[in-house]
Amino acid sequence: MPISEKELNCYLFDQLALLEDIEEAAKEDQAEKTLVVIAKKRRQIERKLYQQPPLTK
Repeated sequence: MPISEKELNCYLFDQLALLEDIEEAAKEDQAEKTLVVIAKKRRQIERKLYQQPPLTK
């Protein structure tokens, strides 16, 4: 379990970075279904990242 909000945010930004890398490969391969899943996961991560109030409160 993350010990601080800053650490949790770092994990979420790492997840977004991974999605960006996967998205790049999916666009090269024209994998439309994969791009749909990536967009869904991005929304889920961003919802956690920008949640008000923050998750750790």
